[in-house]
Formats: sequence, C-alpha cells, structure tokens
Amino acid sequence: MDKAALRKEARARWRTLDRKALSEGVLEGLLPWLRERGFRDILLYHPLPHELDLLPLLERYPARYYLPKVAGKGLTVHPFGPLAPGPFGLLEPTTPPVDPRVLDLVVVPGLAFDRRGYRLGHGQGYYDRFLKEVQVPTLGVIPEALLFPRLPQDPWDQRMDFLATEKGVFPTVGSDDGGGEGGGW
Repeated sequence: MDKAALRKEARARWRTLDRKALSEGVLEGLLPWLRERGFRDILLYHPLPHELDLLPLLERYPARYYLPKVAGKGLTVHPFGPLAPGPFGLLEPTTPPVDPRVLDLVVVPGLAFDRRGYRLGHGQGYYDRFLKEVQVPTLGVIPEALLFPRLPQDPWDQRMDFLATEKGVFPTVGSDDGGGEGGGW
C-alpha cells in the first residue's frame, strides 16, 4: 500500500481505539524507562484528538518539558507554558523558542509506525526535517494496533530509536540499543 492508503487505514483504526486507556498504558511503561535513563529535557507534543496523550508526564516525571511549534516548513522548540491555537488544530506554546540542542529526548507521535522505527505522519514532513537536524534519542509513541510490520520509506524519513506502546518501550528493530531482529517484541 502507498502512504495515502495507509494513512486512510490508520485513521480508521484510530477511530476504534480507547485513546484514554491506551495513553495510560503507555505512560505506565514509559515512566520506569524514563527513570532508568534519567532524561531531563524532553520534547513532548500536544496531542491531536487521535493521538495518545502523554501530558500527564508533566506531573508524574520530573523534567524540563518543551513543545514543538510549526514555523514555516519546520519546527521550533519552546519551553512548556501557555498555549494558543496554531495551524492544523494544534495548541502551541507562546513561550520564546530555545536552541533544540538542550533536548536529550524527542517524543514523536504518528498515525502509525513500523517495528524498524519508521513513522507514518500526516505527510507534511515537519518532524522528519526537525529530526534530521537534532541528533538526540527519539521515541515514537503508538498503540500496538497501529504498529505495522513495515511501512513504505522515503529517503527523507527519519527513524525512531525506540517505540513506546501499551506493552512497553522497546528499541526499534535493527537499532544499536539491542533491537536486533525482534527488538524486544
């Protein structure tokens, strides 16, 4: 299937899921993983209606949190703070931007992921352009129901280092962090 058909299928799958329960399941596995690694400066995202909501991390895991903001064809990084409506129905920060090199983890939503860590987004390329420039660990967040064996890949697609699902956090298949074939699945 091409990416347009996969986006349609992924959106249909999302409509059948209990996003609140899945968000809590992902958080339960994510918290010990974060504590073990000690991440301190984390780029989160403000969830769209079909995405998992990880904002409870703000109260459950002590760190400095940031949110992305669409700026032209890219993303800028802003300390978590007051929000205002932005493009695509997103709530975006109103705080001044900071250098993305402060980050030590980028948490990325998606319509779907595959076990290699490739992401199916909305097709605008914001995260791919951003991740190409910011060299820090990346964590894709997705329900198991939206984890495909393999997604089509374009040369500009950026691969996640880890994936978090309601079953836990795993290195992506073939990653240098012990993913190998199977990646913990």
